This record gives sequence, C-alpha cells and structure tokens, in this order.
Amino acid sequence: MTSIDGGKAIEIEDLVVRYGERQVLDHLSLCVAAGEVYGLLGGNGAGKSTTLQAILGFIQPSAGRVSVAGLDPASDPAGVRRTIAYIPENVALYEHLTARENVDYFLQLGGLRADRAEMDAAFRAVGLAEEAWSRSVSGFSKGMRQKTAIALALLRRASVLLLDEPTSGLDPGASADFNALVSRLRGEGAAILIVTHDLIGVADIADRIGFLERGRISAEMVAEGPDRFDLRALHDRFSRVRAG
Repeated sequence: MTSIDGGKAIEIEDLVVRYGERQVLDHLSLCVAAGEVYGLLGGNGAGKSTTLQAILGFIQPSAGRVSVAGLDPASDPAGVRRTIAYIPENVALYEHLTARENVDYFLQLGGLRADRAEMDAAFRAVGLAEEAWSRSVSGFSKGMRQKTAIALALLRRASVLLLDEPTSGLDPGASADFNALVSRLRGEGAAILIVTHDLIGVADIADRIGFLERGRISAEMVAEGPDRFDLRALHDRFSRVRAG
C-alpha cells in the first residue's frame, strides 16, 4: 500500500460548494490520517455526497481547499483517483463476468496487472469464498460484491478508501466481516472515510466520528477506552443533527 507523506491523507479546509444560489458545504473542515478510520454522519441533505464528490474531483469548490495524499482533486482529479478506492453503497460489477474477470478488467483500465497468485491472495485476504472467485457475480450478495471491490482496492495499492454506506443491507455476520476487513486495512496504513447513517455500526470501527450539519462539522467525537464511544451521547448528537 502506498505510504502517505507525513501521515496526511485527506485534508479539507474551509471548503465551500454552491449549486447556484444554494450553499451545500459551508466552510467544511476535516482531516483523515493514514491508519485512521473516520466516520462521517449526517441527515439527508447535510452534504455527505457533495463531500465525496469534492474529494473525488467531480466538482469544483467555490472556496477552500481539498488535498488527497498531497494532490488537489480540482487540478489533478486523475491523480487523486489513482490514489483512492471509492466503494459506493451498491458496487457496480459486470454481471456476466466472474469476480476474477471483473478485477482483472478494472485493473487493466487503470493500466495495472495482477497475476493469478496475487489475485488469489487478495480474494483470500478479504474473505471471499474460493468457490466464488471463478463464478459469475450475477448471484453475489452485497457483502460478496463489497469483498470483490475491496480486493480490487488491495491490488491497486490504494492508500485512501472512501466507503459510502458500506454496511447498508448487510446481515450482522457480514457487517462483522466487513469491520474486520476495515480494521486490517487501517493496520496496513490506509486512510478510510466512511459516510453512513449507521450510527451503531460506525461506532464499532471508527477512530473519530464527525457530525455533518448544514454543510459543516457541528461536532466530533473520538474513540476512547474499552467502550470506545458513549453510545447514548452519540445517539443524542445524531438525533439533533438529523432533526436539523
């Protein structure tokens, strides 16, 4: 996995994004370090999707700055996307291809190759059952699709992962598998930003949780001690954000 100079992975400073007269992000500031999982929570319309689009370089900020592994998504979107693995809520794969064929195809699109042993090691690392490696993904569950996408991220040596509602629709067992995988990637130095509505799920894995409200971080909590977070305080804070 590519190292990040100085431990800085995602830095957002005073980011403003407007769509016409509507201001979606209002001087948003947050950062995610290498080897850290950051959970970003917010209600509908809080600006979560716009934040992801700004990090990926799909929109031009009205003001402020975004940096991903030292690169500016506004001026070098292609460079940033080579650094990032973005895994949306519903992973898009070619249904008629196998997991192995999908990964090989997407690697080739990025000018990369992986031999069979490397690919097998990645599938094994993410916990995708061996019998699924050469099977069409048309019958894959959401959890299996996520594992395929994360195997691709491993092979791409992505140093930054953006995960959009990753546990939505997963059963408890699949959610536990996902959290174990995220912990492993964090241990390897990846910076991971999870955008979610799943308060309990993100509390199990995040090192910090930020609450996005009206386009800015209104509060932030840090995991501490064996219990990590005060779930009652998290719930009360999140309820206020969603009500707002």
